[in-house]
Amino acid sequence: MSDHINRPVLVLNRHWLAVHVCTVRRALSLLYQELAHVVTEDYQTHTFESWRELSKYGERHGLKSDDYIKTPQFRLRVPRVIVLGRYQSSPPRTVRFNRRNIYLRDGYRCQYCGCRPAHDDLTIDHVMPRSRGGRSTWENVVLACTKCNTKKGDKLPAECGMHLMSHPKRPPWLATLRIVPSPDDRSIWEHFVDSAYWETNLKE
Repeated sequence: MSDHINRPVLVLNRHWLAVHVCTVRRALSLLYQELAHVVTEDYQTHTFESWRELSKYGERHGLKSDDYIKTPQFRLRVPRVIVLGRYQSSPPRTVRFNRRNIYLRDGYRCQYCGCRPAHDDLTIDHVMPRSRGGRSTWENVVLACTKCNTKKGDKLPAECGMHLMSHPKRPPWLATLRIVPSPDDRSIWEHFVDSAYWETNLKE
């Protein structure tokens, strides 16, 4: 049960925009307090009582026994998405530009050779060197191993026969939470989370 109670649940605001991720424990608390409803694959919403009632018939629809949380009185299906009844703020529009998020975006890999060295052997490289006017922005910095960074120096990648694995860009906000949903969770999360989230490299 402890594993299930700490599983991630996607949180939508009242306009059905993804704004946060919480645990199953927190989601059920919000549901019980009537501050949120569970959202199903077919976009139906359920209160605590209707979700409890629906949970009685889950096995008829192919749900596995480990899709439930058991209490002394009843069983509850594990929710995967909830929608808040009052909160209407929009999701964050920016991701903080810092070392941690650069490492998360690039998956702790050198963006030139693809290796994943020890943490101390990774550096942050400016694609357009600062000596040539390059700025410290999402679109101009990448992770590079010491060897590749030394080889590139103050040149552009093309000038020294190097190529980026992917074009650097600002990551989606949810990716920086380091949440990796299960395949079952992902199937419903995809209805509400931008596709860019699934294409972002995360720390393994």
